[in-house]
Amino acid sequence: MPLSLPEDPTLDEVRAFLAPGLAAQAAFDGWNEKAVAATAELAGVDPDLAGLAFNDGPVDMIDAWFQAIDAQMAAKYSAEELAAMKIRVRIKALVEARLEALESDREGLRRALAILAAPPHLRKAAKMGWRAADKMWRLAGDTATDYNHYTKRTLLSGVYGSTISVFLDDESEGYADTRAFLDRRIENVMQFEKVKARVIGRGGDRFSMARFVGRLRYRGA
Repeated sequence: MPLSLPEDPTLDEVRAFLAPGLAAQAAFDGWNEKAVAATAELAGVDPDLAGLAFNDGPVDMIDAWFQAIDAQMAAKYSAEELAAMKIRVRIKALVEARLEALESDREGLRRALAILAAPPHLRKAAKMGWRAADKMWRLAGDTATDYNHYTKRTLLSGVYGSTISVFLDDESEGYADTRAFLDRRIENVMQFEKVKARVIGRGGDRFSMARFVGRLRYRGA
């Protein structure tokens, strides 16, 4: 996130500068031009310029905010810190870093997800979820380009999406319920990877990944 704007900023620079503050205003005003204007006023940016930077509607605003969340998550740990962790710990740490970045803006997130759940926006929402999962795997050091590239991201998208649904309503101290839920879902993924390796080793992937991801969306143990 840029700390300041250059004297003659581009619209992309204005977007990146204002994006982190959008959700706080959207919690009150909704994801609309009022939230953009309020964010611009707080940041000392010309509201007309801010309006030009976010002239494609609420989904564009949400997308910019999610990219800011990606950046905050990526800044949480150095490459060396992540490399010292086991892979499952890396993924858990990155998901939790993302949740920490969202913590103060749960109402803005709730409103954002309601917009993204509308049928016209489902494809864009899926792309955002995939991008978040891809960012986490890349930060975790994943370089797979084969079938595993897609299964890992599909599974993590399911884990992250279901964890967010718990996080939004979690009133436990330190989000203990969300963290416990995340632990269980990651354990499910680890079990899946073990089963997949055995099945493929016998000559074919007979395991239904789609069915497994569907199960991740439930809150049971």
